[in-house]
Amino acid sequence: MENLALIDSFSEFKDDKLIDRVTLMAILEDVFRNALKKKYGSDDNFDIIINPDKGDMEIWRRRVIVADEDLDFENEEITLTEARKIEPDFEIGEDVSEEVKLIDLGRRAILALRQNLISKIHEHDNTNLYKQFKDIIGEIYTAEVHHVRPRVVILVDDEGNEIILPKEKQIPTDFFRKGDNVRGIIESVELKGNKPQIIMSRTADVFLEKLFEQEIPEVFDGLIMVKNVVRIPGEKAKVAVDSYDDRIDPVGACVGMKGSRIHGIVRELGNENIDVINYTSNIQLYITRALSPAKVSSIKINEETKRAEVFLKLEEVSKAIGRGGHNIKLAGLLTGYELDVIREGDIATGEDDDVELTEFSDEIESWVIEEFAKIGLDTAKSILKQDVEDLVRRTDLEEETILDVMRILKEEFDS
Repeated sequence: MENLALIDSFSEFKDDKLIDRVTLMAILEDVFRNALKKKYGSDDNFDIIINPDKGDMEIWRRRVIVADEDLDFENEEITLTEARKIEPDFEIGEDVSEEVKLIDLGRRAILALRQNLISKIHEHDNTNLYKQFKDIIGEIYTAEVHHVRPRVVILVDDEGNEIILPKEKQIPTDFFRKGDNVRGIIESVELKGNKPQIIMSRTADVFLEKLFEQEIPEVFDGLIMVKNVVRIPGEKAKVAVDSYDDRIDPVGACVGMKGSRIHGIVRELGNENIDVINYTSNIQLYITRALSPAKVSSIKINEETKRAEVFLKLEEVSKAIGRGGHNIKLAGLLTGYELDVIREGDIATGEDDDVELTEFSDEIESWVIEEFAKIGLDTAKSILKQDVEDLVRRTDLEEETILDVMRILKEEFDS
């Protein structure tokens, strides 16, 4: 009867935790062997037969028959007199197997068995849970709000696992009610005692990257690569994207017609302003694009110190810096360079007699004018004061084309 009671308690965990049969049998056997060691000093001569599906279990002890006067090890040996009470024709040297009832272990041992069983199953469950979530760190996960506290939101997934979303991992504009579904990335899993603590984040840069994978098919399929992501959660983000296929416009594909594709991501992040730019290994051009929507006049880079002086017209400075300095901060994080803004182009420099580059459209092809405009050079003087090699690095123009443009512009001012 006591065997069945113990197995019944085991079955409750089996049904609740969905532990596989082999694991359950291993846990049970381990628990019983520990109890046998405490009772008899060794479990080497015990056979344990478990059938968890039927709730059946048997424990058998094997002992060798010895002469009554030769009994030295009671756990491993049995006297001939005692053996013949079991079977009259037993002889010295033969093996005797006897079933051990749980009641023989004592009431306290049975209670300890049950507690040990519960502990082992919890330990197994926690270990599996730890491994399960450790494998999905950095992936998007959805769970339901169970309880909202001042410094933390407690979430529960479909399997009843508890997930923690700390205040500092929430977007400033986040507001949750009980029952809300929340998306974030699994940022870390830590063992607190024997229990895993699962931490979710909505502020990590990788959360935005994974949202791009979920929401934009070309990113999911690998046609477009997210090269880098930087964020000021809830405020602004910059995402650099690239494609090996020249036929695909990575920025256009990510943003969609009138922002249709990126709108869902923006809404998920509490209306975070997301700039998507084309990645390039040309660092001058990369910095120029990263500072969008500002138009950069020129850039001086120090590779050793990873600093760059960015020259802008007065009216472009505020665009480059952005509200609260967010734009220039993110541009620096995206490119890996510390950016220093240098103001230029005020009236004292005598540039009021400058000429718009579009005025030369009859001599300079429009696509060439557009190439210069991409890096913030839209006037004659802004180009003439540039270094030719610098312009070759920052644009997709050939040196010969740049020299030809400079000749045309110089002739205008010389005349």
